[in-house]
Amino acid sequence: MRKRSLLFIFFALILSFSLAFSVGCAKKAAVKEGEEKQLSPEKKAEAEQAAKEQAVKEAEKKDAEAAAAIAGFDYIYFDFDKYNVKPEARETLKKLANYLNANPAAGVRVEGNADERGTAEYNLALGERRAQSAAKYLMGLGIAKKRISTISYGEERPVDPGHTEEAWAKNRNAHFVLTGK
Repeated sequence: MRKRSLLFIFFALILSFSLAFSVGCAKKAAVKEGEEKQLSPEKKAEAEQAAKEQAVKEAEKKDAEAAAAIAGFDYIYFDFDKYNVKPEARETLKKLANYLNANPAAGVRVEGNADERGTAEYNLALGERRAQSAAKYLMGLGIAKKRISTISYGEERPVDPGHTEEAWAKNRNAHFVLTGK
């Protein structure tokens, strides 16, 4: 019972703050509209320029947020000669799916990669299977197939140019690139 009361109080506070904020914003908008009618042409031009600059800043901020968001799901990694999605990769794919669901105009290109061991043809095919595996998992999370594209680079785009197991492990990956906006 006490938990229910606390929840009620919490939601009541949120509702109160939301209403107070929206009323304050409405007053500001009304004042700005009234002021705008009294402005000289020069002042109107300055206000329009300031509004344009603000819109550019907001667009840049949104782009930066998108870039920061993708950083959390840049790569997933695969075991040697495997293309199944590992349990630790599933969280990354869920984050990506959440981002795509929140941004319906965005899409993703899944780039499959392999380490240098194996023939070029084999590694291209393995990279494609890795990209397809990640894409299939995303579709299972509700992302439409038309929003996902895949490509394989095989061994041609190594993350680490070394010739050690540590380097090879980094190069066995699928990389995600956002497309659209």
